[in-house]
Amino acid sequence: MVLPNDKNTALAARYIRALVISTTLVSIGISSAAAKSSDSTLHFAKGAVTSVVTDKLAPHTDEQWYRFDAASQQYAVINIAPLAGTPETANVGVLHMPDGTKDGTKGGIIYQGCLPKTGKYRLRIARNLMATHGKTAGYKVEVMILPKVASQSLCKPA
Repeated sequence: MVLPNDKNTALAARYIRALVISTTLVSIGISSAAAKSSDSTLHFAKGAVTSVVTDKLAPHTDEQWYRFDAASQQYAVINIAPLAGTPETANVGVLHMPDGTKDGTKGGIIYQGCLPKTGKYRLRIARNLMATHGKTAGYKVEVMILPKVASQSLCKPA
């Protein structure tokens, strides 16, 4: 039996480590791209400033993603309410901004303010994992985004 020398073993370990890290990074990238392609688009009727979505998370499903485009300095309010007739409520909302920042909270108004950047926004609706039994979780989300003209007085610097 021939034992490898320490130099060869260390080199092989480095290659294996690099391969594992590369595979992990590729996997994360694919998962992230898949999540974005499965987002539901929020639709605003022509001339409307609000979009309302009523939906349910299936048992043991933790989240649903929505996307919409908006401009910098548009005033927005996002509200999550329970959906009657469902055993649980998806009451966690997090708004992901085009610049990578996030803002949100549990239940009620999860975001209120002037949007910071022009671009694609992603809204994550999720169940509170500390207060769930994995049953169907309903929610009603109302997203209001004012036009730039109507937002000017609300978004002007103090």
